[in-house]
Amino acid sequence: MTATRFADQLNVQIGNELSAHNQYLACAIYYDALTMPQMAAFFYGQAMEERGHAMMMVNFLLDTDMEVSIPAIPAANSDFPDVVAPVQLALEQEKTVTDQINELVKIAREEHDYAADQFMAWFVKEQVEEVATMSDLLAVVTRSKDDINDIEEYVAREQGGEEADPTAPPEAGA
Repeated sequence: MTATRFADQLNVQIGNELSAHNQYLACAIYYDALTMPQMAAFFYGQAMEERGHAMMMVNFLLDTDMEVSIPAIPAANSDFPDVVAPVQLALEQEKTVTDQINELVKIAREEHDYAADQFMAWFVKEQVEEVATMSDLLAVVTRSKDDINDIEEYVAREQGGEEADPTAPPEAGA
């Protein structure tokens, strides 16, 4: 059993992760409509990763005999003025998620919930990677906004192909 306060906030975070999933789907669809297959594939992959994060959290709650409550999520933004805007939004989203993850770690520690603290360690590491990836992508997209082929080449060269992280928590339903 995990601390109730932590479980309650983790349920909120499940909604945040599913919201990020939907937002990344909207970004992917935007790029797909522009015939930018590399950027579309990148964001479709990011969407699945966010869903996976939510399912890891679901699995943790189930494993600790806590209630899982999927909160309502807001509609994704799908109206972008240019190719830079979705990446800018994604970077801000990742920074927000980092703050949310840090708050969960804080709660786990305040509650002396060592299992929850250990569970969250992977997410802390993951957020460092996510913010760095989006920061780099934003720099490239901003610099090359008038040449989408340069953006596509960068994504094809630099993104994707990562193997599954064997240290990642298990996902419910996997």
